[in-house]
Amino acid sequence: MVKKTFINLNSAKKQKIEQVMLDEFSNYDLNQANVARIVKEAGIARGAFYTYFDDLEDAYLYVYNKAMLQIHNPIKMDKPEFDADLFYKMAYELVCNIEKSKYKKLLKKHMLVNESLLIHNFQLENQKAIHMDTKTWSAMVLTHETIKLALFDLEHKENYFRKLKQGLDCLRRV
Repeated sequence: MVKKTFINLNSAKKQKIEQVMLDEFSNYDLNQANVARIVKEAGIARGAFYTYFDDLEDAYLYVYNKAMLQIHNPIKMDKPEFDADLFYKMAYELVCNIEKSKYKKLLKKHMLVNESLLIHNFQLENQKAIHMDTKTWSAMVLTHETIKLALFDLEHKENYFRKLKQGLDCLRRV
């Protein structure tokens, strides 16, 4: 978890470090990223990095979570009924937001590689999925796959979302 020493940095220094980390994690898979490049580009001591973050994964999660907060409004599961239109809307908006975001490269790399390297996060997501009702779980899996397909094949984005809408409509009728 990001430490208070990083949160309390002056704005310019914090933004510089954030940009350097974004560049690092956008250009290197998490297992190839390294602290040495980050501290060199940011102009900070290696020890300073560890006063800001526990480790490289911690820094990565900070950047990833910051990106997601800026481009994604998570679906709130507080409604008792299944809302296929909400799943569709949120997924479509997410893809559009990613496409015009400075985080596009980072998020695509996350989906391709880094997501599978974050075992702890994977286990937390599994725990959420285990407790979902079948319809919501099915919609989530279908939606996430559509997002990935659309981001990596923009030429066919509308086709993927048409199929998502059809799939969600099938779930709605169940």
